[in-house]
Amino acid sequence: MHRILSASRYLVLIAVASLFAATLTLLVYGTISVGSIIIDTLSSGTISPKGGKNLVLGFIENADLFLVATALYIMALGLYELFIDDTVPMPEWLQIHTLDDLKTKLVGVIVVVMAVVFLGHTVTWHEESEILYLGGAIGAVIASLSLFNGQKKKKDIKP
Repeated sequence: MHRILSASRYLVLIAVASLFAATLTLLVYGTISVGSIIIDTLSSGTISPKGGKNLVLGFIENADLFLVATALYIMALGLYELFIDDTVPMPEWLQIHTLDDLKTKLVGVIVVVMAVVFLGHTVTWHEESEILYLGGAIGAVIASLSLFNGQKKKKDIKP
């Protein structure tokens, strides 16, 4: 039974492979989408404020795809480091030694993704909708996540 439970940690490889496949899919999709936006812009031959706004929005939406891909990649690496092999050479900022390290990194990426989503909404805002509610909701979530991370750091510092 001990051997079975010990080997069961390798089940996490299913999640790692799935997250890596999702990362790869989003990166390829985002790259194709950016290329498509560039080709469409160059082939249209027109330059206008509305076209510029649409171009910016398209790139912001693709940046969001790349950020989510980055979050999935960090999760895949983190789970691999935590359950399979923690000797994989990684930069200092990407080394994950505990589940709390992984959560902290993920929260950081979530905050950035939410900021990008809000930026996308502000670019397309036409004053018909209340952007204040969206901004307030995103701000509340970011504040909650920051408080969560701050409380965790305080607990780690206590003797």
